[in-house]
Amino acid sequence: MITQNDIARLSDADVYDSDGDKIGSVGQIYLDNNTGDPEWVSVRTGLFGTKETFVPLRQARVSDDRITVAFDKEKVKDAPQIDADGQLSEADEDQLYAYYGFSSTDGNLTTDDGTFQATGTYQAGNAAIGDRGNTGYASGNDDDAMTRSEERLVAGTRTQEVGKARLRKYVVTEQQQVSVPVSHEEVRLEREPITDANRGDAYDGAEITEAEHEVTLRAERPVVETETVPVERVRLGKETVRDEETVSGEVRKEQIEFEGPDGQNRR
Repeated sequence: MITQNDIARLSDADVYDSDGDKIGSVGQIYLDNNTGDPEWVSVRTGLFGTKETFVPLRQARVSDDRITVAFDKEKVKDAPQIDADGQLSEADEDQLYAYYGFSSTDGNLTTDDGTFQATGTYQAGNAAIGDRGNTGYASGNDDDAMTRSEERLVAGTRTQEVGKARLRKYVVTEQQQVSVPVSHEEVRLEREPITDANRGDAYDGAEITEAEHEVTLRAERPVVETETVPVERVRLGKETVRDEETVSGEVRKEQIEFEGPDGQNRR
């Protein structure tokens, strides 16, 4: 159970759901008027924490720099939109209790759904910690102290489309040259003397005659054809490059001035 002793640890905490997923950061802590114990927390969600939704702190627990609530992330994000303007009305509390499965009348818990063990009632009209949008803390009781709060820059990132890349292929024609070895036949006149080995062939036939012999000559000619072969695979890929950019913005903070009995002002 979260009590007044935990208030100082809540102001800068992150809020996690029952499954361990981060929901957002603490916006404001709302205290019960009667007990002074924390009862509600507004959680900053959305881009740069611009949206605040309420979640009850019943059965929530605090450890280190986080608050773990008893509901899942989507349940909290879909909670009724109620302004975190410093105070919850009875009607606001009844609406929130009904959404989270509790029964209440005029901001007071009357029954429990079995999931939580209700002990006592919680009054409406809780005191919020700090002004709207601030994350300071207070005890919830009237005393002589005041809370000084200030705004802080909360930077984040947003992904947007900056360009497109396209991969396409097209056909070009180019001239290429290759060397092809070729051969051809040439005629050559061969003479041989009459010897005992060829004398018979030389004297065969008539002594004086006319004759003609023909020889066919052949040559190789280069032939060009094309064939298609795959040479490589090309695809588009993406890689994330990390860089740093500096952003600036205006923030407000409260100053406390003390006026003493001597009329001198001191900060």
